[in-house]
Amino acid sequence: MSSLPKTPLLDKIQSPADMSHLSDGELRRLADELRAETISAVSETGGHLGAGLGVVELTVALHAVFDAPRDKIIWDVSHQTYPHKILTGRRDRIRTLRMKGGLSGFTKRSESPYDPFGAAHSSTSISAALGFAVARDLGGACDTGHGDAIAVIGDGAMSAGMAYEAMNNAGHLKKRLIVILNDNEMSIAPPVGAMSSYLSRLYAEAPFHDLKAAAKGAVSFLPEPFREGAKRAKEMLKGMAVGGTLFEELGFSYIGPIDGHDLDQLLPVLRTVKARASGPVLIHVLTKKGKGYAPAEEAMDKGHATAKFNVLTGEQKKAVSNAPSYTSVFGKTLVELAAEDPRICAVTAAMPDGTGLNLFAERFPSRCFDVGIAEQHGVTFAAGLAAGGLRPFCTMYSTFLQRGYDQIVHDVAIQRLPVRFAIDRAGLVGADGATHAGSYDIAYLANLPGFVVMAAADEAELKHMVVTAAAHDDGPIAFRYPRGEGVGVEMPERGEVLEIGKGRMIQEGSRVAILSFGTRLGEVRRAAEALAARGITPTIADARFAKPLDRDLILKLARDHEALITIEEGAVGGFGSHVAQLLAEEGVFDTGLKFRSMVLPDIFIDQASPADMYATAGLNAEDIEAKVLDTLGVAQMGKRA
Repeated sequence: MSSLPKTPLLDKIQSPADMSHLSDGELRRLADELRAETISAVSETGGHLGAGLGVVELTVALHAVFDAPRDKIIWDVSHQTYPHKILTGRRDRIRTLRMKGGLSGFTKRSESPYDPFGAAHSSTSISAALGFAVARDLGGACDTGHGDAIAVIGDGAMSAGMAYEAMNNAGHLKKRLIVILNDNEMSIAPPVGAMSSYLSRLYAEAPFHDLKAAAKGAVSFLPEPFREGAKRAKEMLKGMAVGGTLFEELGFSYIGPIDGHDLDQLLPVLRTVKARASGPVLIHVLTKKGKGYAPAEEAMDKGHATAKFNVLTGEQKKAVSNAPSYTSVFGKTLVELAAEDPRICAVTAAMPDGTGLNLFAERFPSRCFDVGIAEQHGVTFAAGLAAGGLRPFCTMYSTFLQRGYDQIVHDVAIQRLPVRFAIDRAGLVGADGATHAGSYDIAYLANLPGFVVMAAADEAELKHMVVTAAAHDDGPIAFRYPRGEGVGVEMPERGEVLEIGKGRMIQEGSRVAILSFGTRLGEVRRAAEALAARGITPTIADARFAKPLDRDLILKLARDHEALITIEEGAVGGFGSHVAQLLAEEGVFDTGLKFRSMVLPDIFIDQASPADMYATAGLNAEDIEAKVLDTLGVAQMGKRA
């Protein structure tokens, strides 16, 4: 464990109100201590480091100038909020970040009144802040009162359509609203698109302005001491009243770009805006992700997400696994297929590394498309690629694919276009908690006509499913797989094309059949071993497909056993529901079959290890064993309370 940094000023801060008496010089020292405390805490917990380090000064300035929680500070995505949490009464728990029973890695309304709006997906902050501003002006009741609404949004998040929808509406409503564009030139992946180029040009081409020219912006309202500092205005006011054309056309007063690590710039600008703003204002702040911690600054991803690490060296403490990750199996298999088929291309939404497409992008750069944080566009773009005769793999996390659901229905499914959906992070994902759980894709895809929906039970099955998807030109097809390492099965040299809608038998038994969909198969096998000690040998089958169902397999299992149990890593309404519908339509329940469906419970499960989360969900081996015994009416010795 690292030794704790010395933080005499920070030790006195129990809430932002304690910052009100600090001088600007003390606020600068507070920022240094806050950065040291953030690095120390994340070295013990792991988590998102670089984003928080990039906004330390901005966090201090916001809490020094504004009156949270009355003023609503809304952090977009919010993986940058560890410094914010430390300043808002949660320092004593900061070393429980992303752990079971600990602090969330994101803002969370139920955690603190200083988190007015929960977030973990991007580009929602301006919409939410505008909602608070309108609620304020219409007399809405709020426990913490109503003051200013401030959205802090990154340049990557600003590339998403939702941010522009919100800005367009805000410009029309003309409400007092403050948007801070935290421009660090780098979201998780290098920022892509015209917006990124526009922001780069703004400050690359920005001339220095003297105080007179800058008076067009907010600078003429700066406190008297800063007017006296005219001779250093060139440094302090770099880029003031420059550019901003796009934002001004949307109805925002534009200020910037300014140095987001210089409190001599941040504090007067924020104070001026607080005192003078009447309508929507956008403050363009330049920051550096990972600022102040060399290992993060030098990392390719600027320390975006880290395991526990050594503070002195930055070396991460990651467990070594012998099995390949599911993500790498997908990425490597797709590269192999693309080498043989020039029609194969790939689309992702700002997650090339996280989805394993970095391998594909290196080998086939002209066939790999990172569309930025724009899942809706990504899905429809993939539909256009398919309509144009290519074989696109739309590669997104389950939780992010939700954002493109109307496009899946309207642009892909109805037109029966052969888009291949590679759905990473299926099921419960651990430390990121409920916001990132891949709980719903089985249900939201399997109810669409003409869709093929697969789930890999292990890494070898995933390889077969990538090959199957590549060969499937008759409509949309999806395959899901979890985060993390495979189970260590022997990998085939080449994947094989699976017969659509056909499952496989794993083990023949009697009395009870367990039909597994996805990677719970390993837990089913463990449960079967425990049941064997009781003289019960269940039949085990791997469904492979939630749509189309393997009717023959399911009806045979139902016919030959007194009980049938399905299990899946998804919410109610998915695989088990489709099986139940089939059995009901075929009249199987009329003859007395005992049927049970094991699914994720109807709750949002907070962050913990995946094993703990699945224990909460009741989907681990001991839960499966108990379900079999209960269904068969076998008494359980030492039954858990």
